[in-house]
Amino acid sequence: MREVAVIGVGATKFGELWEKSFRSLGLEAGMKAMEDANLSGSEVDGLFIGNMSAGRFINQQHIDALIADYSGMATNHIPATRVEAGGASGGVAFRQGVMAVASGMHDVVLVGGAEKMTDLDDTSINHIMDSTADAEWEAGMGLTLASLHAMIARRLIHEGVATREEIASVAVNSHFHGELNPGAQFRKAVPIETVLRSGPVADPLGVFDCAPISDGAAAVVLCPLSEAKRYTDRYVKVSAVAQASDTLALFQRRDITRFGATAAAAERAYAAAGISASDISVAEVHDDYTVSGILALQDLGICARGEAGKAFLSGATRVGSGKVAVNTSGGLKARGYPIGAAGVAQIAEITEQLRGTADKRQVKDARYGLAQSVGGTGSAVTVSILEAV
Repeated sequence: MREVAVIGVGATKFGELWEKSFRSLGLEAGMKAMEDANLSGSEVDGLFIGNMSAGRFINQQHIDALIADYSGMATNHIPATRVEAGGASGGVAFRQGVMAVASGMHDVVLVGGAEKMTDLDDTSINHIMDSTADAEWEAGMGLTLASLHAMIARRLIHEGVATREEIASVAVNSHFHGELNPGAQFRKAVPIETVLRSGPVADPLGVFDCAPISDGAAAVVLCPLSEAKRYTDRYVKVSAVAQASDTLALFQRRDITRFGATAAAAERAYAAAGISASDISVAEVHDDYTVSGILALQDLGICARGEAGKAFLSGATRVGSGKVAVNTSGGLKARGYPIGAAGVAQIAEITEQLRGTADKRQVKDARYGLAQSVGGTGSAVTVSILEAV
């Protein structure tokens, strides 16, 4: 198997982008990534697109062909593949792209992720998002993603693993970094009181505990590590990319306060990269709900059980803290959550950090970065580890 490098990244702004179409967002991110990699586009021989539900959000299926068409790659008959895994769609698309290059089947691959969510009303959007849980035995019975995560939060509090204030501090951390990211949907730091006093969604979670509805796209370009210098001096190594699954329904788990798929994927990724959690300098984790950030740091082994909330609350997860910087992009909570784009945007942020181009949110001397992408309530998880070269 060949070693793989990320040689270019690009992303649109995330937010309520009513003036832009799905195809224009995908094209913008892809063109930025190819320009960053010094490619004309003719070198690309494979295309993978992470997208959760364009068929319901914008009534457009077959979006792999759509993006290939509007990027100009259809005329060269480049194979394009759409990847769907709920909130992990972008992370799984990245893994597919890495495998395609590592195997030798493709030499230069463009991995994109895109979602156009804001064209529908909130009720319809939430119905679509809830379908990433078990549609028959959870969503069909009235459970929502928010209420499922609220159950997890309530159980964590009951077991003494995290306090309500510690869970809320995950949003404070993300908004702190979002203020530093010009592409973020929300560029304003918020105090913990704002999170705690926000309108209720599902007890104990409020509005500020939930990632927003967003439009946006992100893209990265991959090639063999041995060929990266042909294109650019600004590249990073893909040290590992692992994927794991769990039951679709939360009630089928033995313990709802742990995401077993995250722990399994992390274990595999650390082993493949030849490192441990203590080697990670910067991490992008899937904070679609604040409680998810607590689970992530514990399941990834970055914090011991019961210590993740304390790390967020103390500010130890912020840039400049000297510890692991978490969600320097603003995370899903502040950067925004266009579902199909989220996992690819995480890879783009980690790449920026490792090559030292993250500007005001730069983590000093970052060597290893990690991205965790999650579908549903931990039903599908990817953990990717990138290394500075």
